[in-house]
Amino acid sequence: MRQKGIVITVMLFVVVIIFGGFGWYQSSFADSNSNPGSVDDPIVTKGYVDSVVAKLVQQELEKVGTIGSGGSSKIETVTLPLGTKLIVADGGEIIVRTGKAIAYSSDVNGLSDMTDGIDIKPGKPIANNHLILNPRGARGVEADPKQTRGLIVLVRGAYKLQEP
Repeated sequence: MRQKGIVITVMLFVVVIIFGGFGWYQSSFADSNSNPGSVDDPIVTKGYVDSVVAKLVQQELEKVGTIGSGGSSKIETVTLPLGTKLIVADGGEIIVRTGKAIAYSSDVNGLSDMTDGIDIKPGKPIANNHLILNPRGARGVEADPKQTRGLIVLVRGAYKLQEP
């Protein structure tokens, strides 16, 4: 009789565990009415996030009108033909390596010569090998029209080339 009581107790215990586990399983998913990975419950991968971020960065660079890598901390060497203007985005940096350059601006304000600590007004010459900072957009450099060749400049940041 005692053995029969133990068997019944063990069977009841097993039944409670089985049905209790099933009930717990059902209740844990009761709040989720969507399938994992669906529109209601998306799974976002690193590749997806990288592609969305790259797309947003590209859109921002297109607003500035960049050509080249633009917006990076990498310094690029850019050759400007005579008559072409190099327009640098806000905070962009320029170093004139060869040729005679003059400052270009769409308004009366100029560029900041970080080497000499002066403001270069539009149309004024820019010294070679000086670090030039563009504080605002629509400013940059162009080759001095008195010379016969273009410029070679180093650029950091987003930029665009403006043909004559």
